[in-house]
Amino acid sequence: MAEVTQEFMFEFFKRIQAEISGLKHTQNEMRSELSSIRGVLVSVQQDIHNIYGVLDRHDQRLERIEHRLELRELAEAQARFEPHP
Repeated sequence: MAEVTQEFMFEFFKRIQAEISGLKHTQNEMRSELSSIRGVLVSVQQDIHNIYGVLDRHDQRLERIEHRLELRELAEAQARFEPHP
């Protein structure tokens, strides 16, 4: 069995420390990427909200137009039955 010396333990702990440092660096990169993804998702959510707002305004305009057309159609239909001078 190999003899465990202080030098061996020191090298072993240095290697562990280096690996932990690399893991911390990778973790920080992942946090940064996750933060970027969250920002993009918030932007997409706002865009979708804006699209729904535009669609709602178009729907309201279309309803007003349809309502006006129905009134006009009724007036035109009524004019057919009124006497003309």
